[in-house]
Formats: sequence, C-alpha cells, structure tokens
Amino acid sequence: MDKKRKNNKFTIKMQKKLVVLFLFILLAFVGLSYRLFTITRDNGEQYKKQVLSQQRYDSTSLPYKRGSILDANGSILASSEKVYNVILDSVAISEKEEYLEPTLSALQSQLGIETGEVRSYIAANKETSRYYVLAKRLEYEQIEGFQELQNEEGSLIKGIWFEEEYKRTYPGGSLACDVIGFTTSDNVGSYGLEEYYNDVLSGTPGREYGYLNDDSNLERTTIPAEDGNSIVTTIDANIQSIVEKYLKKFDEEYRDNAHEGNGSNNTGCIVMDVNSGEILAMASYPVYDLNDTRNTDALIGMPLLDASGKKTGEYINEENVNTLSEDPDVLYQNLNALWKNFCINDTYEPGSVSKPFTVAAGIESGSITGEESYNCEGKLHVGEHDIKCHNRYGDGYLTVTEGVERSCNVNMMYIAMATGKEKFIKFQHIFNLGLKTNIDLAGEVRTASLVYNVNTMGPTDLATNSFGQGYNATMIQMMAGFCSLINGGYYYEPHVVSKIVSPSGATVQNIEPRLLKQTISESTSAKIRDMCKQVVIGENGTGKTARPAGYIIGGKTGTAETLPRGNHEYVVSFMGYAPADDPQIAIYVVVDRPNVPGYIMDDAKFATRIVRSILTEVLPYKGIFMTEELSDKEREELEALQIEIMTAPPAEETQGDSTGAEGESTGEGQKAEGEGTEEAGEGENVEEGEKATREEVWKKFPIDPATGYAIDPDTGEYVDPNTGVSMGGSFEGGISAEPEDEQEPVEE
Repeated sequence: MDKKRKNNKFTIKMQKKLVVLFLFILLAFVGLSYRLFTITRDNGEQYKKQVLSQQRYDSTSLPYKRGSILDANGSILASSEKVYNVILDSVAISEKEEYLEPTLSALQSQLGIETGEVRSYIAANKETSRYYVLAKRLEYEQIEGFQELQNEEGSLIKGIWFEEEYKRTYPGGSLACDVIGFTTSDNVGSYGLEEYYNDVLSGTPGREYGYLNDDSNLERTTIPAEDGNSIVTTIDANIQSIVEKYLKKFDEEYRDNAHEGNGSNNTGCIVMDVNSGEILAMASYPVYDLNDTRNTDALIGMPLLDASGKKTGEYINEENVNTLSEDPDVLYQNLNALWKNFCINDTYEPGSVSKPFTVAAGIESGSITGEESYNCEGKLHVGEHDIKCHNRYGDGYLTVTEGVERSCNVNMMYIAMATGKEKFIKFQHIFNLGLKTNIDLAGEVRTASLVYNVNTMGPTDLATNSFGQGYNATMIQMMAGFCSLINGGYYYEPHVVSKIVSPSGATVQNIEPRLLKQTISESTSAKIRDMCKQVVIGENGTGKTARPAGYIIGGKTGTAETLPRGNHEYVVSFMGYAPADDPQIAIYVVVDRPNVPGYIMDDAKFATRIVRSILTEVLPYKGIFMTEELSDKEREELEALQIEIMTAPPAEETQGDSTGAEGESTGEGQKAEGEGTEEAGEGENVEEGEKATREEVWKKFPIDPATGYAIDPDTGEYVDPNTGVSMGGSFEGGISAEPEDEQEPVEE
C-alpha cells in the first residue's frame, strides 16, 4: 500500500515539472515571435532585397562556346566570339535616388542607349523587375568604357550588369557559304557543315548557383560550361577563293545579257582530290554573306519563286526585292533557293559527261573491247524514233576513242546496245548514280526515282541514257563516280571534314579517306584516261578550251537541254582532271542556263573557260608541275597577268553543243519517256578527221557575216562551220526553208 502511494507521488511531481517546462517553452516561442516581428518591422525591406538579389544569381545558365570550323590549313572559316547583353536591374538602381542619373548618363554616353524609355521603365518597375534587356550582343570594346566608370571607387552607377553569350562569326563573309552553312539565333546549325556537325560543334551549358551565407554575403557555386569541339575541313580556302573568283567573274560578264538576271541560274564547281575523296573546294553562284544571311540584296538576279517554290517567269530585281517580305512564304522560298547547295541539292540531266561512264561499263562488262568502230550517219533509228547525233550530217566511221573525243551520240548508242540494259543499269548503280554519296553535308538529295531500272527501261531509254539524257543526277554523284573512272577504279566516299579536335586542341577523331568499292579495273581506267585526254588534245576534241597553259589534262564536255524539250535552255558542263597521265585533282563545272540567247546557250565553252581559268591558278598552287612547254604567246600572257601561272590563252572558239530532239519527255527533273533525241554538240576547233569517211558537206555552206555561222541552204539553220553542229537558230537574211521535221534540241 505504501509502495503504491509512493509511485503516485512521483507521478504528480513529474507532471508539475512538465507543466513548468511547457510554460518556459511557450515563453521562448513568444519571445522568438516578438523578435521576428521586430525584425520584419525594422529590417524586412533590407532582407527582402537580399533575397531578391540572391534570386538573380540562382541557377543562372552559363553559355558554351560553339566549336570553330577551320580550313585544311588552319584558317578560321567560322568561330564564336563572346558578346554581352546589357541587363537592367530596376530594383537595384532604385535603392537610392542618387543612383539613377549617373547610371542613365553612363548608359547614354558609353553605350549610346536612349534614356527616355529606360527612365519610364524603371519608374514603372522599381520594385519588381530585376532583368530587362537594354541591348544585345555588344562586343567587349563597346562596353569597356562603361565598365571602367562602373568600377571606379565611389561610383554611383548601379543596377546594370552584363550577361555573356557567344555570337557566330564568319571571317570570310560569303566564302564557302554553301559548304559552311550558318546558325540560327538559338545557336543551332542550319545547312552545310553547321547542320551536319551540329552535335559535334555544340557544347554543354554551365550553371551558376548563388546563396547567402550567415553574414548575408553572396556565395557562388559554378559548374563551368563545356565548349564544343572544332572541325578541320578538307576545304582549302585559297582554292575556294580562286573558284569563287571565277564564278563571280562569269556572272559579271553575262549578267543582264539576254535577259535581266544573273549570268546563269546557277553556276557550280567542285574541286576534289582524285585519290581520297577530299573536297578541296565547292561553290556555286549566287552566294550570300554568312554574317547577314537574310539580306535580300543577295537575291537580286535570281529567278523569282512563288509561295509554293515554283518559278514565276520573272527575276528578282531592285524594284521587286522589297516586296518579298510582304509574304513570309514567298520570302522563305527565295531565301531557301539561295541558301541550298547547288552541288549536292539540285538534280539535272548530266549530258555527255556521262559518256565515259557508258564506255567504261561496256569495256568492264566485256561487251566491247574499246577498239571497235561504229558508223555515224547523223542519227540512229531505235525503237520507233530517229535519235540524232549532234552532227546531223554524220561523222562516218569512228572508233570508240574518237566517239568520246567528238562526243558522238551514235557511237555511244551502239555501245549501250552491245552492253544491254541489265549490265548498263548494273554499272549505273556501281557508279552510285541515283544514290546518295553520303557526303558529310546537310541537304544531299537521293535521285533513285530519277533513274531507270530494268523494268522501266526500254530500247530508246537505253539509247538516250548512253549519252546522259533521260535520268537525273547531282554534281557530287557525277564527280565521285568520275574520280573512280580515272584513278584506277577506286570509289571513295566524298567528304569535307578531316579531323575533329577538342577545345584544348587535342585530336578527338581523324576522319580517314573511306574506300567503298572498286568500280572498274585498272586497265579499264587507263583506257578511259586515254580517251578523256583526247577530248582535250585531240584534233577533233570538244574540250580544247579547258586546257590551261603548260598542262595536259583530260576530261569530258557536256550539255543538256532542260525540260520541256524545245525551250532552248541548256545546262552546260565540263568534268576533268589533271595532270592527264597522273590524275591528282578533278574539277567539275556546271553552268545552269547561261544568260545568253538560246541559239548559242548549248555551248560547253561557257564551262570550259571557267575550268581553264581555275586550273591555271590551282595547279601551280598545289605544286603540280607543268607537263608541257609554254608557247611564246602563252608565256607573254602569263607574264602580263603578273603571276606564275594564270589563264591560258583563248583558243579559236566556235559554237558547239547544239542539239535536236524528236519527241517529248516528262517535266524537268523527271525521267524521259524514251522519245527520240539528239545530243548537243560540243565541237571546238574541230577540223576534218582522218578517219571520217562521210563528206563534210557543211564546210561548203555559205557563211552569215553577222554571226560567222554557216547556213544550211535546205533548212536555213545556223551550223558550226567547223563541226557541222546545228546552232538551233535560223537565218533571217534571205536563205530560208522549213525544217524537215519538228526536231527538238536536247542534250549533248
């Protein structure tokens, strides 16, 4: 009983102690609450500002530097420079009245910012806004003076800070614009290398965290940004500059000639290392400034497109260029046409530059030996059509080599017939025609739907395909395949980047030449080289004007009439290599509808002259020695131009590449449906061949003194007096006759 009473007393005593403890805790909470109340009452605004100040630094993103793009020699093609955005902190500048005027005065004097709107903004947002952009992307030199004033002891300039970011710059302006591409405002690559290698060039943003320590001082924790890797390209800026110089020169010579507009709709050039697939230069005209991509002045001279991307039949000029911005869709279509890379994005019928492919397929498949001779009577009846040669009067019996030299359609049609469509199509695929080359540039198109297959190709299609008509390709497809024809048969994947390097300069990845396959044998390749050399040096060669002074080169001319047939608008080209006996570099120039009258547009010399000018400078620059002695005339001209090697003297030039066709085909960019065609001629200084058995009747035609062309008395058509090639026009001075039929010119 006593024990129980003792336990009860212990319980009551503890309860009393707990009550006292509770009262003490309650009094402590009351005291703390009172203290918090007084702090809020007396110092609340101060702490509020400190918290807001902390928020400015809390989780701030730090920009990364996008990697640079360098040429093969280390010259900068694209880089990122640090720039600064001017940020206004209205709360900070409003803490004291004496901050306002000195800060506004410095903004105006040092940064050129008008203060009226700034003053109004501060007045309306003095308690809420801590981030307002006053100016964007200023360089350090522009903000340096302001920072010096701001950092002076006792400075009253407050509430202004500078946010860092990077701006993409292109030192070359328009240099290699089609290859490089550009970045959008959010630092994402568009077109070219910028888009294709966007993930490589992009880095990782950093982060800066801020907090207040026990003394209410700002502390920072920073996770630095990781800059992007850089890429080293195979592009040689010096070769690129040479190429672009002559494309521009061509435009200046022919701009606003037959009609208003540029010297051509497009002029493209690729220079490539024959034995590696490396692109040394790639350009097209017109160009645009990578630092000012939306400047519509660059569009002047281009065909005007509508909102759907179709040509309107007009050209962009100084009067209508400002109206493009009225419709965003129209503006985009025209800018996109300017920005895209003609060399990998546009398709066309290649014309006679494909003839070496036809011969190579025939020899490699065992269908011919290359020693055969075929009789050209000016046309060949295939299927239900008479398909004409560029020389409608016929060249007589020609060997295969002479057929390539003279660019004889009939010769090629016989070879294709001997090869057969199955083998012919097989070799088109081997040469990669119709397929992407997988070049490391954004925008390459695939043309599988624009070539025939075994089920769709008929006899006429096979015949027209033999001289480059009826199927479409891109410049890079033709170039990559052609290099394999003349380098021993080795098909390299074309590429533009050779190395990826880290921000510290360490090599991340070497991109070696990639050999994909062997298209033809060494022996077949040697025969193709010999045939292509005759195109340039042969007595009846069509590519004589492509030869630079002091060098023997090989190659093939080409013309192709655009669709619809009969429009007398042509794509002319030359594909060649140098030196002829030891190919090291290949060059391909395509001129899409030169701005000249239709009856002289189908002339490969518009392309060969550009090739000659480019090679005359590029070959010595590459350390490729001359293969021939200079003539006195060549030496004088080179010395007059004050460089070691400059443009070769112009040879006597006659019009060639005229064409005629019978029948029709699908719209531009589509496969022909097998109607009869005639190839455009490419004769340049062609004289009577020793093995030509047919009488060259055109040499007896009367000459029109106004044009220098011969006139066919039976048809009234202009004819090249040296080659017999029809020029597509008709004489209006007395001799006139209706054509024998309604032949439509197509391609050479």
